[in-house]
Amino acid sequence: MAKIAFIAPDKQLFLQGRKIIHELGIADRVVIYLARLKRAIRLAKALEQQDVSVIISRGGTARVIIKARIQIPVVEIPISGQDLAQVFYEAKKITALDRPQVAMVAFDNMVYDIESLSAILGINLTIYRLETSEDIPARIAEVAQSDADIVVGGIKTVLLAAKQGLPHHLIRSGEFSIRTAFAEAEKIIQARKIEKEQAQKFKALADYSLEGIISINPQKTVEVFNPAAETLLKISAPEIVGKQIDQVLSGIEVDLCLAKRKRITGQTVQQGNIWLTYNIAPVIVDSQLTGAIITFQDITHIQELEAKIRNQVLARRFVASYRFTDIIGSSPQLKESKRIAREMALVDNATVLIFGESGTGKELFAQSIHNESCRKHGPFVAVNCAALPANLLESELFGYVEGAFTGAAKKGKPGLFEMAHRGTIFLDEISEMDKYGQSRLLRVLQERQVMRLGDDKYIPIDVRIIAATNKKLGDLVKEGQFRQDLFYRFKVLTLNLAPLRKRSADIACLAQYFVRQFTAKYNKQVEIVPAVYRYLQEYDWPGNVRELMYFLERLIIICNEQVITVDVVKQYWDDREDTGPDAAVTVRRPEVAEIVAALEKCNSNISRTAELLGMDRSTLYRKLKSYNIETKKTY
Repeated sequence: MAKIAFIAPDKQLFLQGRKIIHELGIADRVVIYLARLKRAIRLAKALEQQDVSVIISRGGTARVIIKARIQIPVVEIPISGQDLAQVFYEAKKITALDRPQVAMVAFDNMVYDIESLSAILGINLTIYRLETSEDIPARIAEVAQSDADIVVGGIKTVLLAAKQGLPHHLIRSGEFSIRTAFAEAEKIIQARKIEKEQAQKFKALADYSLEGIISINPQKTVEVFNPAAETLLKISAPEIVGKQIDQVLSGIEVDLCLAKRKRITGQTVQQGNIWLTYNIAPVIVDSQLTGAIITFQDITHIQELEAKIRNQVLARRFVASYRFTDIIGSSPQLKESKRIAREMALVDNATVLIFGESGTGKELFAQSIHNESCRKHGPFVAVNCAALPANLLESELFGYVEGAFTGAAKKGKPGLFEMAHRGTIFLDEISEMDKYGQSRLLRVLQERQVMRLGDDKYIPIDVRIIAATNKKLGDLVKEGQFRQDLFYRFKVLTLNLAPLRKRSADIACLAQYFVRQFTAKYNKQVEIVPAVYRYLQEYDWPGNVRELMYFLERLIIICNEQVITVDVVKQYWDDREDTGPDAAVTVRRPEVAEIVAALEKCNSNISRTAELLGMDRSTLYRKLKSYNIETKKTY
């Protein structure tokens, strides 16, 4: 419990104070001492280490304790007019004079308005002022040389006067003054309790806050430096408290805040390898500036929390589902594509460009690269650039602030680049992005930061970009439809996916996989004869894997037969593109030329030709027979 220390400079005040303490019923909260001047200072310093909230003392003893800059508040027992009137009455009584010459040796806190009171009471008063207790002997010597009839003052004054043989009288305090001092002490204790509670709350807030908190005085000297600030800035509090804020955080607008008493919010500054967002608020007490509070956070941490919340809200929308093991096929071309993609996954920040016809699985490869990279725990955001108008694509990618355009959400909206922070963004059909969008995308690639529509601040992001296209960007550059500098940015890592017609060895295993998937999904019991898979290999599949998947799904749904043969497939394959009499020639002409070229390159070696074309020997033999291609070895 908080205590009051009562330091009495003389025995009479000690006994008087003890009596009043018991009468007030506060003996359990008050400790009482007999000490004066220098001894009182030593005692007060010792009390700083104890559970003492306020000190009560009187006269010169109170004065010297205050001047010693003790950290405990001091309440002075006032010398009231009644007390002084009693002193002057006793002076007249001791001297037996109607108008005695009274010498008062006292500190300034004992002599307020005393001259007017002495005149009223018929006293000729001379005041000998004291600065320190060491002045008392000199002042007594001065009094001894004067015509004073009596000396009045504190306990040390009257003791020295007695030694000099001078008439003297001790200034005493009445009970009312002592009770007033205890009442004032109680008020101070309550105020200090409230202040201590607030300080503890602030300390707890500062200690456990995830934000860095720094408090500075008007001279920009650091006074508070919380644990989060130590962690973010990698410097301990003892190293910086008492030093200038510029030695810790440079480039922040402290001077503007202090000079104009203006709040600074939402500003960013780079500190080493991290970006911080900070706020500065002036601290004003009774219209006086007493300093400022700086709070700051690592933007990376904020965006991690935002990404976590967004992922929870948006469920699995931004999650990559596929891995390389989910990509079906065993052809040499597919194996090589997967090998290259795995190597790309190991390189964290380099941009990847995937080229392939529609339906070749570009997004599957993009998701697989993400899931095999160090970003696999971050979001995977897929955007089809061809599906959105140019103006809508821009707002979706970069976000916007409130009022950026008519119809903008009230609180603005973060862009997909922000939502992909610490993860991957997949830009499908990148060739369809307009020139302005391309220029903004180039800036993102160069600066690694985005600006929302209608805003004037950049937001740092950590995103890997994977783009995909089914068009040759080099040709679009020549035609002026695609920025050359952006094209070269994308050419860092390129991945070409072969169409299904060039890896027909994968058709059978893909078909078998889809059949198993759709028979289970639609609860169908059907048997596919092996000839069907060979028949499917003879088709070009211009829609690639997607076309094969959709055809087999439709086939499983609508067929009634328990056993599916080639004839059944022909029956339900009403949208096959090679249905005319010359279809085999017209559709297959590119493949015929490809096979002939491969035979010539491999000297008509069937095994080597099949491997080069990405098909097995039996499939190659069947195609040679179907296209009437003769094999002649050359030497």
